Amino acid sequence: MSAIDSIDKSISILVVDDYAMTRDMIRSILKQHGFMNVYAAEDGKKALERLNTENVALVICDWNMPIMSGIEVLRAVRADPELKEIPFLMLTAEAYRESVQEAVKSGVTDYISKPFTAQVLIEKVSQALGAKHRIT
Repeated sequence: MSAIDSIDKSISILVVDDYAMTRDMIRSILKQHGFMNVYAAEDGKKALERLNTENVALVICDWNMPIMSGIEVLRAVRADPELKEIPFLMLTAEAYRESVQEAVKSGVTDYISKPFTAQVLIEKVSQALGAKHRIT
């Protein structure tokens, strides 16, 4: 049994990316691994609205988006007492050391570089959810 198999698949995951194709691909990978409650938002503003109406256990968010960037979403999540503990995966083609450091300072859980494989996505999701969402 892999680590992802021991995670409670009833949790909700929010995928935030301005490209529908990327959102759909991530949702498809997660659903193939048993996650049924996968929501999507096309920008940071809509993501925050969703976070305030759904009980989300994990955020997977692109860095570069119009209206509100991923780093701005991350900072808003970390500043909100109700949301600050949610694991947050930053998805980006930004591989500059300064960008990684900025995300780490802002409280990112982990970083997924584009392009990525389904295996990398699932490994990062499993690590981010950790023991908190394991089936016991």
